[in-house]
Amino acid sequence: MAKMYFRYGAMNCGKTTSLLQVAHNYEEKGLNVIIIKSKLDLKGDDKVVSRLGIQRKVDILLKPGEKVINKINFKNLKCILVDEVQFMTPPQVKELWIISKLYDIPVICYGLKTTFKGELFTGSKPVIELADEIEELTTICSCGKKAKFNARIVNGEYVYEGDEVAIDGIDAIYEPLCGECYIKKVLKLKKLKK
Repeated sequence: MAKMYFRYGAMNCGKTTSLLQVAHNYEEKGLNVIIIKSKLDLKGDDKVVSRLGIQRKVDILLKPGEKVINKINFKNLKCILVDEVQFMTPPQVKELWIISKLYDIPVICYGLKTTFKGELFTGSKPVIELADEIEELTTICSCGKKAKFNARIVNGEYVYEGDEVAIDGIDAIYEPLCGECYIKKVLKLKKLKK
């Protein structure tokens, strides 16, 4: 029986690059894959775009509320790849999990686990709950430590208020930060002097 995977990490950890590499690996062997992303992700319009500059047209651009199963051609399909899964709705994520089981097709979801506030994205929560395997992809903070948080920068300032979704490079800029830098730069907290 096929599995649903969740590969997550902070901004700039190579999620989309990894997705494109997996697609290439399948197709190099003559196996069919489809790439899905949410229509909420305005970056690249109908493409998945890696920060390394590689890109590819998506097969399914899914609107909130649309059924995944109605969009998929299952003939000879060997893998479903999902970019920016955090923008999917919980019913869409559950449907992807069901497809992995009933159709015996691996579903590999890539995305952010948490928002710029450090809270689970609406679409990430059900992926964490349902995924058969979860893998963290890592990147580093500017201080050199492992980055876990996605700090939102608007008009040159770190912000902690705003909507859950603001697209990188369009509505805001994001910076991957370790916990200590996130506390200092975003939450603006310091050690109390004794």
